[in-house]
Amino acid sequence: MSTTHETLRIYHNPRCSKSRGACQILADKGLVPEVVEYLKTPLSRAELLALLAALGMPASALVRQSEEIYKTEYKGRALSEDEWVEALLAHPVLMERPIVQRGSRAVVARPPEALEQLFQG
Repeated sequence: MSTTHETLRIYHNPRCSKSRGACQILADKGLVPEVVEYLKTPLSRAELLALLAALGMPASALVRQSEEIYKTEYKGRALSEDEWVEALLAHPVLMERPIVQRGSRAVVARPPEALEQLFQG
């Protein structure tokens, strides 16, 4: 598999140590990803749905339950997939981080070393 034409992207929050760690692992590999600061530039619905497909997970699995907005607005609620997508779009801070995408595959890099899955096989 050629990696020269695959997009390498990190959905990054510079305030997050795990996100900074993932950036460092990529830098140590000599890789320069496209950096998407999703709190400054929130994803569109189409981008979020494509990212969920690359991750192979439902929107509910991408929700950070430690966030205050989760605790006050969503905890204990049974939401549909579409409602969780809407919650992530309305509150980007709810999105787990960092996410590293390579071509059509993506991983939540928690811990940051989990991004190694993208470079195997």
